[in-house]
Formats: sequence, C-alpha cells, structure tokens
Amino acid sequence: MARLIEFTNNHPLLVAGTVLMALAVIFYELRQRGRGLFELSPAQAVLLINKGAKVCDLREQDAWAKGHIVDAERVDAERLDEIAQRQAKKKRALLLVCDNGITSAREAERLRKQGHEQVFSLRGGMTAWLRDNLPVVSG
Repeated sequence: MARLIEFTNNHPLLVAGTVLMALAVIFYELRQRGRGLFELSPAQAVLLINKGAKVCDLREQDAWAKGHIVDAERVDAERLDEIAQRQAKKKRALLLVCDNGITSAREAERLRKQGHEQVFSLRGGMTAWLRDNLPVVSG
C-alpha cells in the first residue's frame, strides 16, 4: 500500500489519466446500456413489426426510393410527434428507422422523454437491415 501511495505521488498525471479513462468507460457503458432499452437489432425489429408496430422511415426521399422496409412510411421529423401520439392511443409500438441508427435513436430518445414508452429505434439503421439481408421494397 505504501508503494501505491508513493507511485501516486511520483506520477500524478498518469494516475489522473487512468482515473479519467476509467470514468469515461463507465459513463460510456452506462449510456449504451440505457440505449439498449429502446434500440432494437434487425431481428428484434422484425418481431416487433410482426406484432403490428408502425415503421417510420426518417430518411430523405431519394434514400427512401432506393429501398425501404415493407409497409414503412416516410416521415418528416415535424410529423413524428403527431404519429407518436396516434400510436400511443392505439397502444401500438413505433419503430423509427434512418440510414445508420443515429437520427432514429436521437428521435426515439426524445419521444421517450416526452412519455412515449413504445417508441424504438432500429440499431444500425437501414445499413444493418440490408447487412442482415432482410427484405426491402423500392419505388
């Protein structure tokens, strides 16, 4: 124990850096664990869709036209609150999709903070959906 104290006294920057890195890792892990509650893998998203969830695609029109999830609706961010309200009244889940999962996760988190508990995001977005060879329609 005395050697640990001596090392700490002799190398304060190294010890401080180690402590800060440990705190950063803990913060990151807790944040990821919290997001895991509403971010779904493509396989989990398929199960949710099969249970009647509405899929809202947040991508631009050109990306939407190249390929989207079957029965998904392309939605602008302005209409998202209205759709979330409607889905809450129907007691149906809402799945948000974007290109890589970042925008949809941010919007899902925002809607959940407003009290919409049945809002989810597709982890990895359409990139993950296509990587898993899941069906898309175009046009």
